Amino acid sequence: MKPEYIIATYVIYSLLLFAVSHFTSRKSNNDSFFRGNRSSPWYLVAYGMIGASLSGVTFISVPGSVGNSHFSYMIMVFGYLVGYLVIVKVLLPLYYRMNLTSIYSYLDSRFGFYSYKSGAVYFLLSRVIGASFRMYIVVNVLQYFVLDDYNIPFGLTVFLFMMLIQLYTMKAGIKTIVWTDTLQTTFMLGSVGVAIYFITSKMDLSLGALIHQVSESDYSQMIVGDWNEKRHFVKQFFSGMFITIVMTGLDQDMMQKNLTCRNINEAQKNVSWMSISLVPINLVFLFLGASLFLFANSLGVAIPEKPDHLFPLMAFEHMGLVAGIVFIVGLIAAAYSSADSALTALTTSVSVDLFDMEKRIDWDEAKKVRIRKFIHVGMSFVLLAVIVIFGSFNKDSVINELFAIAGLTYGPLLGLFSFGLFTKYKIKDQFVPIIVILSPIISYILKVNSEELFDGYKFGFELLMVNGLLTFLGLMFIRKKE
Repeated sequence: MKPEYIIATYVIYSLLLFAVSHFTSRKSNNDSFFRGNRSSPWYLVAYGMIGASLSGVTFISVPGSVGNSHFSYMIMVFGYLVGYLVIVKVLLPLYYRMNLTSIYSYLDSRFGFYSYKSGAVYFLLSRVIGASFRMYIVVNVLQYFVLDDYNIPFGLTVFLFMMLIQLYTMKAGIKTIVWTDTLQTTFMLGSVGVAIYFITSKMDLSLGALIHQVSESDYSQMIVGDWNEKRHFVKQFFSGMFITIVMTGLDQDMMQKNLTCRNINEAQKNVSWMSISLVPINLVFLFLGASLFLFANSLGVAIPEKPDHLFPLMAFEHMGLVAGIVFIVGLIAAAYSSADSALTALTTSVSVDLFDMEKRIDWDEAKKVRIRKFIHVGMSFVLLAVIVIFGSFNKDSVINELFAIAGLTYGPLLGLFSFGLFTKYKIKDQFVPIIVILSPIISYILKVNSEELFDGYKFGFELLMVNGLLTFLGLMFIRKKE
């Protein structure tokens, strides 16, 4: 597929997003940017959150991971459902009852200043790394398959990508993103359906025959029974549950969309329907991955060293022009769906949590808008730097890298919120930063030495639970005597 076609598709899609931004940003203010004026229809948020939940990681990395992990990821998806139930029944009522803009404000009212700032800092760290990973996977594909032909440096590619996102989210923030996410979800899911159609066509198979081939192959293996393996099904299930709680329920990026709904009932309805939809959608992505490997094997195509390159390789070089264009639209949609909301959420957290913008009665609205825009630009450059750094050493499938890092950075948030919700203890707030620094360090040491310490046991994504538990126990140690 000619690079010119890919670039043209990228430009046209970007112009479409700018058009949506123009119409949604009229009469916008800081409340529009942070909370969408609390006027978003729940079904619009639910549909758009599908794309935000999937992102470029699911679009590219889940199909690529099938080569090594088979369908074991599906067990994590079943765990997601339990995690979303906790969000619906426990976290959303809390956030709406307290009328929060930043969800980490809860830690301030429950424990105090140091807990609040520690939670906000860990979100910023987690989201900067997570968003950078998600954006890297898409930018890397564009770089590898298109821009390297023009000798354009990777850093410049990332810079242009971030500037485009910054421009269309600058004015209305989350109010614009609620609408653009619906476009991105549609194009992302549509491109997967088209890819499956072209695979069946090229392999001269009916959809039923392809499903049969996948089900009979080793790729469809879902259950891993060896307890020492990272992908043991019990570990996968509980990891999925807690990953959802922290990466959605305790994440400002994901929760900010829910907090734009008109009321708690609509927010709960939104999360419930969205969570149910993720089961068949993720199964389709895994099916696509297995189909891609079978298709590549049937053509004698060598599997790329980086599994994340398999989908774009087959789409660009072996499915034809139409499939390639549809793929690039889905890829761009996946990139924007994770990047724009992450940038907005990071701007919100820095503005509200670190600069205390909502409490600054000495700042007029115009000054608050100016400072928020300055923060917005600054966070763009932070993401740019992390993406470039990550690109210099990434070898594994990005989804594995993402969850591995999440186990370390989201664990303290899990421990803090769990302690706040399920105990009535007060704590010596000034010691919280020590606890939340030590917990990830101890968790990492346990992970690195787990095979020697625990008779061959390998930590997988369940390291998140260990990290959260260590934080919880640390908070017990600094609780105040009644």
